[in-house]
Amino acid sequence: MDLFKMLQDQISPDLIQQLSKQIGANEEQTSQATTGIFSALLGGLANNASTPAGLSSLTSALDKDHDGSILDDLMGLVSGSSNLNTPASNGLGMLGHILGNNQNHVAQQISQSSGLNLSQIMKLMPIIAPIVMGLIGKLRSNNQQSSGGGIMDIAQVLMGSAQSAQSGGFGDILGTVLGGVMNNQQSSPQAEQQGGGLLGNIFGKIFGK
Repeated sequence: MDLFKMLQDQISPDLIQQLSKQIGANEEQTSQATTGIFSALLGGLANNASTPAGLSSLTSALDKDHDGSILDDLMGLVSGSSNLNTPASNGLGMLGHILGNNQNHVAQQISQSSGLNLSQIMKLMPIIAPIVMGLIGKLRSNNQQSSGGGIMDIAQVLMGSAQSAQSGGFGDILGTVLGGVMNNQQSSPQAEQQGGGLLGNIFGKIFGK
């Protein structure tokens, strides 16, 4: 189950156009930034899910607030016209839980890779976060129904999806994000040039592999 690719499939050209209008950017840069945000959030969630407390907090939030219905009207979410419940659309709150104090560093990294300015990235991130949580919530709900109450291994799904993002060219972002989350420090330029190796080392620490 590749959440990275599934998230990309959620973003239609019309949605990118609307996102671009919301943040005042061109569509190509908005699309690139959106994909980078997906990568960063998957990495942050994988890190959170690597501890019992973090996994418990994530599953509790999914069960309580994220049933996936937010995906039924993504255009309304982006434009602000949809009548959504607050927890499911509170992107700023989600970013706080997922990335913590690393939000600014993540935004700077994505700004550099996409060409958008920091203000545009900070507007885009809270819009994207509910889409990520909504998709995970929907998959979790569908899995429980199809497996008679069984629960998918969220930690392993997130790890695999983050690795997919790495192979898609986002190793540097993931390496920097996860390195910052785990070690509370920015990765070195040398490490960033070896994003794939750094990501592998980080996931080795997280999952003991």
